[in-house]
Amino acid sequence: MFYAMIGEDAPDTLAARMAARPAHLARLEALRDEGRLLIAGPMPAIDSPDPGPAGFAGSLVVAEFASQAEAEQWLAEDPYVKQGVFARTTVRPFRKVLP
Repeated sequence: MFYAMIGEDAPDTLAARMAARPAHLARLEALRDEGRLLIAGPMPAIDSPDPGPAGFAGSLVVAEFASQAEAEQWLAEDPYVKQGVFARTTVRPFRKVLP
């Protein structure tokens, strides 16, 4: 089943986000290569594709896992979580309808 994983950035963590980004992307690329990644990306803090110093409000990942517990464990091991980028995380089942 797919799971939507949302991480909400803590204040003033843009530098930590950028430092952890290569490792974060490597984990997403592994999911992609396994055919389990539906969508992933950051949510800019302002209405701009490049928010600059305004940074990001968080990130969204929708990927396939065997269970919610497995999705939660995957997110708990993410570099953004380990480096304190996310103040809060949420994992919810997701049912793809379109496209």
